[in-house]
Amino acid sequence: MRRFWRRAETDHVRAGEAAAAAAKPRAVRPEPDPAAAAFFDVDNTMMRGASIYYFARGLAARKLFTLRDLAMFAWGQAAFRLRGVENAEHIGTAKEAALAFVAGQKVEDLVRLSEEIYDEIMADRIWHGTRELAMAHLDAGQQVWLVTATPVEVARVIAHRLGLTGALGTVAETRDGVYTGRLVGNLLHGPAKAEAVRALAQREGLDLSRCSAYSDSINDLPMLTTVGHPHAVNPDPALREHAKAHGWPIHDFRTGRKVTMMALPAAAGAGALAGGVAAGIALRRHYHRA
Repeated sequence: MRRFWRRAETDHVRAGEAAAAAAKPRAVRPEPDPAAAAFFDVDNTMMRGASIYYFARGLAARKLFTLRDLAMFAWGQAAFRLRGVENAEHIGTAKEAALAFVAGQKVEDLVRLSEEIYDEIMADRIWHGTRELAMAHLDAGQQVWLVTATPVEVARVIAHRLGLTGALGTVAETRDGVYTGRLVGNLLHGPAKAEAVRALAQREGLDLSRCSAYSDSINDLPMLTTVGHPHAVNPDPALREHAKAHGWPIHDFRTGRKVTMMALPAAAGAGALAGGVAAGIALRRHYHRA
């Protein structure tokens, strides 16, 4: 019996030593690079489609939207995507409406909902290629920030789930931990993104000439030209042309489809509309059963 236990103990030791010998530690992260950072747009850059629409779908599934609200929101999403470029007026209407729908909700509840909706709907829509670009900056010791017109609470959840530094997003006014339904300032869109990047750079001591920015939209040209290393990701036709003319790197992860002026926007619009119809049908069935 003693011989058996000694043999078993020896086997345990050998197993442990073998496991330790076979272990391959991850590469040691380099020293932090405090003067450089990377800034990523979200919609159609980090994620296929519009993050705020997916968030709205999640709210609709939880009966925080009416059928009419969701249908109007879906149509607004489809309308500006079908045009091939973002329309600031449509984006503003859609996103301010989405913020108005959470008026009276607690901030902590919206954060919890954002986490649930990301896991349910958004996680599978992350562009793996774009995430790899972000990881490369992190591996180089640089900060990586999302910059989006999506509400900052939603944007923070996306950044956290992706392991990024943080997020710059549209800030909604709150009072005593509850949303008022109004914005602080304006949507973080177009020139406002560039202002946010500059403000963060000043706070963090970043050298913008060493920083990088990534976007799919010509509307983000102010942000892209604020940094020293702009990149076009899944670009719309206008941004693709601008990037080519200025020698910017172009990353296109839309494999398996022809990249034309209408291809991606039409697909995104159709997907948004189809998703809206599906959610609307689900709500209608709920109301009929009630």
